[in-house]
Amino acid sequence: MKDIVLLYDNCCIYEIVILNYFLKFTDGDILFCSVDGDTVRAAEGYSINPELPLKEIDLSQVRSVIVPGGEIAHIDRPAVLDMLRRLNAGGVLIAAICAGVDILERAGILDGRKSVHSADADCIRDGNIITARANAYVDFAIEAGKALDLFEDERDLQETIDFWKLFKRAEV
Repeated sequence: MKDIVLLYDNCCIYEIVILNYFLKFTDGDILFCSVDGDTVRAAEGYSINPELPLKEIDLSQVRSVIVPGGEIAHIDRPAVLDMLRRLNAGGVLIAAICAGVDILERAGILDGRKSVHSADADCIRDGNIITARANAYVDFAIEAGKALDLFEDERDLQETIDFWKLFKRAEV
């Protein structure tokens, strides 16, 4: 199953780097895509070459979709909104952070759900939907990792929290 990262011009890569690391470290099958498949320039200045355009994604093979924040006008398109609705209907994990949460709202999939738009929290999981504020990128990555069963056990989860969130040194 594929973990899709939706890239677009001026998206904020820093918000999803830790989650991408967790996916890569646990042998996730990550696909970077954009609406048209063209190179995007992230808010941080990186040029990123997506692997495929949105229309080539086999939605039946998607385990999760990750939507970073940024200038979402670039993805506020019917094809993106429709994809998100279809994945949501199938129970696929949809994780959005910062302005990426606005796209979920535009798609109508936050209706009746608890999210960072409806509650005073930094990161919220409601069923198959995870939403987070920009400053909660560590919580976002950990919550998505839990939802995707990326941690071996409770000890692995706690070590991850200790290292990434609490800044404790790893034991050697």
